[in-house]
Amino acid sequence: MVQQILESAKFFQPETALTITFCVALLVSLFDKKGTMVGGLVFCGLAITALLLVKQACTAGNVTLFHNMYAVDGFSTFFKAIILGSSLLVTIFSFQSNELLTAKRHLGEYYALLVAMTLGMFLMSGSSNLIMMYLSLELTSISSYILSGFTKQAEDSSEASLKYVIYGAFSSGVMLYGISMIYGLTGSLDVYGINEALQAGTVNMIALFIAGILTLVGFGYKISAVPFHFWTPDVYEGAPITITAFLSVASKAAGFAMMIRFFTVAFLDSTAGSLTLGTWQALQGFDWNKLVAILSVLTMTLGNLVAIWQTNIKRLLAYSSIAHAGYMLMGVVVLSSDGIAAVMIYFVVYLFMNLGAFYIVMIVANKIGSESIEDYKGLGVRSPFVGIALTVFLLSLTGIPPTAGFVGKLYLFAALINAKWFWLAIVGVLNSVVSLYYYVKIFRNMFLREPAPNAGELSFSPVHIVIIMIMLLPTLIIGIYFSPLVEIAQASVTMFGVR
Repeated sequence: MVQQILESAKFFQPETALTITFCVALLVSLFDKKGTMVGGLVFCGLAITALLLVKQACTAGNVTLFHNMYAVDGFSTFFKAIILGSSLLVTIFSFQSNELLTAKRHLGEYYALLVAMTLGMFLMSGSSNLIMMYLSLELTSISSYILSGFTKQAEDSSEASLKYVIYGAFSSGVMLYGISMIYGLTGSLDVYGINEALQAGTVNMIALFIAGILTLVGFGYKISAVPFHFWTPDVYEGAPITITAFLSVASKAAGFAMMIRFFTVAFLDSTAGSLTLGTWQALQGFDWNKLVAILSVLTMTLGNLVAIWQTNIKRLLAYSSIAHAGYMLMGVVVLSSDGIAAVMIYFVVYLFMNLGAFYIVMIVANKIGSESIEDYKGLGVRSPFVGIALTVFLLSLTGIPPTAGFVGKLYLFAALINAKWFWLAIVGVLNSVVSLYYYVKIFRNMFLREPAPNAGELSFSPVHIVIIMIMLLPTLIIGIYFSPLVEIAQASVTMFGVR
């Protein structure tokens, strides 16, 4: 037992680094009330984790750790890189957020919880045991509950946090009940053991279908899929912009990684297909992908239609985020390596374009003290570079070429067409057209409407410009030169699910 744990620990170094960073940050926060030192320590800890993640990717291969509790493979490493990239950028954002700097709270706690949330997401990405999935989900959720209400002096912050707790507690309880049913049906908690039990053909499929739906509630809550999305708009609007940005990318990525691993590994019919060949089939009698297809349509349609009526840009981006979860669910539906690779490609481009949009919302709010779309009148004249950058990010979110968002949607739709899901591809295209409408409202205000008479020029520091460029350049470059990203994503998913 001890020997096995020590062997597993060799491949657990990034997660160990995050754990140490959290403990050190928590101790230092007792003395550093302003959080400046803690923020620096956290950034350094995340940078060290990045180096260890590269080492893990180069040396680990495909292994399962701690008696099949945790998987280290190209798939989990890819999602960890997305989560870690989001964490590093959000930490940088936090150094410049007036919302946080003016809050009457110890910022050291904020940075420590940010690391705890990152650790939980890392564990979600690699969990291959249902209890491990639940515990990592709870670690992420509890940290995010606190961070969502961190600026508690704001009117909507405490309300957002409370709603998040209520919805989270309900979803977690339902998911746990589904997990208990699966264990009762199969006698196993790790996804490989569950698959072996299901292949034997002795499990009642009706009971299994009910258990699968109950478990899906927990995943749907984490990725903001309809009808488990009700917390999202209020939390995104009431939370600090930095946390809203983090939840919109990293939390969603971890949720998708965990959901994909659970359904594709546990409910794969190994007699009808093979992950290594790129296509497979769900177990007969449990066509969960059709259920996910319905969720995809509901999620993207509701997200886009409700976004049309929003006047607060954070709330608009919240519904946009819901719609993007619907797009990414399309890649899960097709039951192929191409579909999973398309989701992974989409997440990389979504990281840059969505965090870029939220960063501009943050620095503009720092200047004008508002998140109302009406107050963006004349922004393109008052600050041309920021206005153009925001336009590029929003066009990329729509999927307009030659931005990275177009590449992400191109591979999603290609996977659907190759798998002959034509009707779902048509619904996705129509929803993309709808999304352009509500983004155009922002373009119109920035470039076609005059600023208020007393509104002067908005100037931003060179640091702001550099950070915007860090996200703007990949959004443009990937739209033109995307083959390396595609190759990495396809290679990462090649041995996914293989022990």
